[in-house]
Amino acid sequence: MLPWILTGIAVLILLVLIIAARRPDDFRYIRTGKINAPPEVVFDYASDVHKWQEWSPWAKEDPNCKYTFSGPPSGKDASFTWAGNSKVGAGAMTVTDCRPVEFVQYRLEFFKPFKCSHTVEFTIKPDGPHSTLDWVMQGKHPFIGKVMGVFMNVDKMLGDRFVQGFANLNAVLAGKTA
Repeated sequence: MLPWILTGIAVLILLVLIIAARRPDDFRYIRTGKINAPPEVVFDYASDVHKWQEWSPWAKEDPNCKYTFSGPPSGKDASFTWAGNSKVGAGAMTVTDCRPVEFVQYRLEFFKPFKCSHTVEFTIKPDGPHSTLDWVMQGKHPFIGKVMGVFMNVDKMLGDRFVQGFANLNAVLAGKTA
């Protein structure tokens, strides 16, 4: 009986690895949200690494997370690293491209729980007195990411976080104007 159980487990593991290996190498997750502020205000919050902590959906996951800032406070080369609990891990974000009032691009690097590097982009468009914000994360799937993708819907998981970030940003901005 034990050989059959071990064979079954081996077949299941092999099946998961085959499915993971066949998943795309690249990913792109995007969500669009309406922000109740003009583009210049939204740009300020998207490009300032200190203000990022005010509305990031991950910042609330670990209130004791340690942040270290370097470079300018906002715009190209603004950067921060973080080291937190198992929910947020450790990593760095650096502004790599910035076009005032319309676009911010970050290099997002994870050091823990596993090493990888992705691109995050914010595109801001005027929408009457408000703004539309596109939040994109894209990059290469590390193999462990492909395996995780067999068991979880990463697009939904990240998409839900992006939507929470839009809500957080609207709440922060409402507090600034109240």
